Amino acid sequence: MTRNSNTSTLAKVRNFLIKVKRGEKIKKLYKIAFTVIGKLPAKKNMVVFESFLGKQYSCNPRAIYEYMKENYPNYDMYWSIDPRYASTFEGKGLKTVRRFSIEWLFKMARAKYWVSNSRLPMWIPKPNHTIYLQTWHGTPLKRLAADMDEVHMPGTDTEKYKKNFLTEASRWDYLISPNRYSSDIFKRAFGFEKDMIESGYPRNDYLYNHNNTTTITEIKKRLKLPLDKKVVLYAPTWRDNEYYDKGKYKFNLKLDLEQMQQKLGSDYIVLLRMHYLIAENLDISSFSDFAFDVSHHTDITELYIISDLLITDYSSVFFDYANLKRPMIFFVYDIESYRDTLRGFYFDFENLAPGPLVKTTEEVITHIQQQEQLDTANFEDFQQKFCYLESGQSSKRVVDKVFE
Repeated sequence: MTRNSNTSTLAKVRNFLIKVKRGEKIKKLYKIAFTVIGKLPAKKNMVVFESFLGKQYSCNPRAIYEYMKENYPNYDMYWSIDPRYASTFEGKGLKTVRRFSIEWLFKMARAKYWVSNSRLPMWIPKPNHTIYLQTWHGTPLKRLAADMDEVHMPGTDTEKYKKNFLTEASRWDYLISPNRYSSDIFKRAFGFEKDMIESGYPRNDYLYNHNNTTTITEIKKRLKLPLDKKVVLYAPTWRDNEYYDKGKYKFNLKLDLEQMQQKLGSDYIVLLRMHYLIAENLDISSFSDFAFDVSHHTDITELYIISDLLITDYSSVFFDYANLKRPMIFFVYDIESYRDTLRGFYFDFENLAPGPLVKTTEEVITHIQQQEQLDTANFEDFQQKFCYLESGQSSKRVVDKVFE
């Protein structure tokens, strides 16, 4: 048997065991065990962190963890990880626990604190002693939860989706907000009535504390990127109605990389960062010296720092990137259907976006070539509304509130 076939067989066995663990009977047993163990006294200095369903060491949970590690070393901190993504967490000096394992069950049930940036499974009963800090993961442009008119995601319907979301949100003790605009939406869309921490996003502290030539060069070298070319970051979001299965979404790359390489290749490289829900494996092997798939890079904030320009669509990444005061282009080839059918927007995106909206690769190329002339008329007002709390101190504000 070849090495590849061995690897394939192991992967199939692993996926089978994961499915068994996630079966309804196992969930019921886990729920009973969780309830019983959760009645034991809390381990008051234990914190369990999770980012994007255990797939990443990233985002607001990472920023809070790193701040606490440096300033509150007496806390016993663990990362809940999806075993399929275990390699992501290796070599970082983290204490990890495999999601849905017996060890995980005990730690989650006894921990005083949970810190997550996305929803935890509904079948997990929250012990009375647990403080659940929900950090969330973006400033809302597209409509969320109870504000959505229709839900087009697999495995659910509009009524069920909203009910489950609101039930989960009722378990949160604290919710982080990056600004007043988001606070108002979160309260309504999530039905959140507990403690809102209007602090700015902890993950954006990095953009203020590490935006320097030394850090940028180090990251580029680590990613084996050329140092003599400008960097364009393409970071689109996912589409609710384009999917293979529940939790596995499609993405059709609309950017013409061949055309971009012909026109921009002598001066630029392109980094492709797909949303964590997108299941596509991009084949960009024919653009090996121009386009780089960084979808599995640990944390997108490092990619922001090294990028000279951002291309996105309706992803909340542009709210974070605005902190760097660098050019942005919005590649919105399907804006009519996305705006009118899939999600809808909270504000007049077409008139208030901090950069030009385009629909073709040709327009993208033109704007990149003329980025000094990009219209920044909306930029200052945009920053004052969405980024006014960001200063590199958001992690401290959150930790002072929750853990003090």
